[in-house]
Amino acid sequence: MSTDGSPSRRDIIWHGSNLDRSVAGCDARSVAQKPVAPKPKPPAKRTRAPRIRVPNNERAIFSVDEAKFVGVIQRLSLTGGSAVLAKGPIPGGTMGGLILNTVFGKVTAQIEYLQTGADGVPLAQAFRFLGMDEGSTRRYAAAAQQMEREGFSDAPAKRPASAPATHSLSQLLHSVRRLAASISAR
Repeated sequence: MSTDGSPSRRDIIWHGSNLDRSVAGCDARSVAQKPVAPKPKPPAKRTRAPRIRVPNNERAIFSVDEAKFVGVIQRLSLTGGSAVLAKGPIPGGTMGGLILNTVFGKVTAQIEYLQTGADGVPLAQAFRFLGMDEGSTRRYAAAAQQMEREGFSDAPAKRPASAPATHSLSQLLHSVRRLAASISAR
């Protein structure tokens, strides 16, 4: 020990300290001048698959184990969707199946039921696709593309810069036609 009560350099080395043996004590100036390691960058945000509003209360057949029941599809995406199920909520994490008829043919998929309250609808249950056969994958992708082209997607529309007014007028006309069709169907 030194005369002021602090350990001497010899004491630090002798006690097997893990300090750098070339430095006898702490030099605050050298510690403050050492470069600070940069903070790690946060992980990149994953881009969510565009969500598609499904028109006309489209129905699908859902299943859990051997039980089959009907559900009204609310939204779809390439990774899953949400539906209001006739059977009521299914516990999250439950595996099941889905059969959906599209204009391109029948789509069958294995799904996992997720949380309820999807898309702000208390009875809507989210689900994600776990697997689809090759034919179903093609039919589903074609149907999703068609619904996106028809303006049912929440993805920002890609439009040519040369004709924004024409595109807006086209969207308005399409909306009016959809509204007229739904009114006349009642």
